[in-house]
Amino acid sequence: MAKKNNFKNRIGVVYSTEDSFDYTENEELEEETLAKQDQQLRVLLDKKNRGGKQVTLVTGFVGMTGDLKELGKLVKSKCGVGGNVKDREIIIQGDLRDKVVQILEKEGYKARKI
Repeated sequence: MAKKNNFKNRIGVVYSTEDSFDYTENEELEEETLAKQDQQLRVLLDKKNRGGKQVTLVTGFVGMTGDLKELGKLVKSKCGVGGNVKDREIIIQGDLRDKVVQILEKEGYKARKI
């Protein structure tokens, strides 16, 4: 199989005639996950660009994407609703700010409702 090149990750290089040239990609280094008690999570209500639907956003998580996804899965299952983890935010369907803050505090996180 031929080597696949991800064109989106090529930074400023269109073509090279050099045989030994290898495209380098800018990889973002993820920060280590802070301890639960050191996290400063903010829980807020958002309606913008969502067709009038309300969602609860959890922002301010510092750490690896995998840990954020695990936290998002936990919150979604405890609330019994759908949601997503995108752009370093946990998105929960509906206005569940109070319940989300209670869940996060019970798990040991510092969370405040905005």
